[in-house]
Amino acid sequence: MPEKVCILQTTDVHCQMDTHDELFWEDGQAVFRQCGGYAQLSARLKALKREYPQSLLLDTGDMFQGSMLSVLTEGEALVPILNALPYDLYVPGNWEVIYGKEQMIRLLGALKAPTICANMHHDERGLPGALIFKPYFIWKAAGLRIAILGYTDPLVPLRQSPSYSRGIVYSEPAATLPHYVKELRAMGADMILIACHLGLSQEIALANNPAARGVDYILGGDTHERVRKPIRGKFSTVVEPGAFGSFIGKLTLSVAEGRIKRKTYSLLEVDAAKATPDQKVQSLIENEKAPYLSEMQAVVGHSRIPLYRYFVIENPIDTLVTDALAWRFPEIDIAFSNGFRFCPPLATIGEDGRIAITRAYIYDMLPVDSVVRTGKVSGLQLRNWLEKELNNVFAREASKRFGGWLVKFKGMQVEFEAYAEMGQRVKRVRVGGKALKDAKVYSILACEREGDPDDHLCRLQKVQDAKNTRLTLHDVLLEYLAAHPTVNPKPRGDAVALDAPATLLSQVSGVDYEFR
Repeated sequence: MPEKVCILQTTDVHCQMDTHDELFWEDGQAVFRQCGGYAQLSARLKALKREYPQSLLLDTGDMFQGSMLSVLTEGEALVPILNALPYDLYVPGNWEVIYGKEQMIRLLGALKAPTICANMHHDERGLPGALIFKPYFIWKAAGLRIAILGYTDPLVPLRQSPSYSRGIVYSEPAATLPHYVKELRAMGADMILIACHLGLSQEIALANNPAARGVDYILGGDTHERVRKPIRGKFSTVVEPGAFGSFIGKLTLSVAEGRIKRKTYSLLEVDAAKATPDQKVQSLIENEKAPYLSEMQAVVGHSRIPLYRYFVIENPIDTLVTDALAWRFPEIDIAFSNGFRFCPPLATIGEDGRIAITRAYIYDMLPVDSVVRTGKVSGLQLRNWLEKELNNVFAREASKRFGGWLVKFKGMQVEFEAYAEMGQRVKRVRVGGKALKDAKVYSILACEREGDPDDHLCRLQKVQDAKNTRLTLHDVLLEYLAAHPTVNPKPRGDAVALDAPATLLSQVSGVDYEFR
């Protein structure tokens, strides 16, 4: 009788320790269910480990960024909780660097299970030095040698504040992959898996790259995509198991006579209504939260509609953010909010018919409390920047996609074609209700990225009169909610794709995949 071998995966939990609202797209509309929570996730994972004694559990990153508790403790609160779960292996995500290189090494080094990554190097005068982590892990099960090779996003210094990754040099996965595949096969590997945090577009591109010849599966992360049916590339097969602890990826191998006879994959939902929480983990969570609980639970405002970030083009969370920025700085022509994708939905309606926004949820929306920066740019700069930002999201070539959603804004209306060629996407732009003029100077506002040059603002370069205000994003949101106790941040239609729906839920196209 064949033996069963199981590889389990979580990713992008973003420090969401408690059960939370989760969005599902069903019959063309948003449906919310309670999912996740580390105590519920732990119980489900331990049950799977009992069902499959020959199993390996890995997490492919973004474990230490994304909540108030993680920020206040610089990730330390997550260590005992993660160590109480049955993880066997970790891969660093793009946000593992948020507290700096040394803290990242301390946090990952404090975990019981090892971390692997083949493309994060110590900076040796700007060149890649020694690897920070071991590149791969070999797991023996049912007479097989299964090699797991780790990679993380090499675009981290560009996607995020440059100071976070100071002291680290990243290399491109495709550059070293053939070397490692050859080495692992020579060591007798029967199966090679890539466990990575690259984003689904990049992972599909890698699966179609000859460099991935000999790789069986790519177990991905970063873009929070829910791959229910594996995506088959020319050389490898790609999966990604959602985010926030709401899902578990499960790759099952049927092994007989030392050979893999069958591979099956499923995406498991961590439905809180069906889960009995792991009491040990629940107690750890409550203990870590206790010193901060009253501040975390403080209600700072209410919303009449669910808050979430799942739509690529516009969403309620960033509508709230840009509404607050434009209200606090009415003299500014355009307010921007970066194209973040993290933050679980908030949809639970209270007895008064409203959705309570807590102080902790402000951190869920904006874990990095950046300083608000203002500046001035020409209309031509804005137009060229919009083309660049749209290409970051919709580029045909996956390597040019940054992994985030479209930047959000208020004070400007843009019509564009998502799937046009680079430089030809922007069709119409209006600022303050009037057509954009290339020679005119406009005032703008966004968040400062730590480590950027003084004349940069939201990836806009050569900004005139760039200066930091005395306020942070949290300051502005808290002031806005104090003045507007109940908000209704419905997307305004400031960004309109002429060739895609406003409800677009994924950047991925051209393959058999649908976010739901």
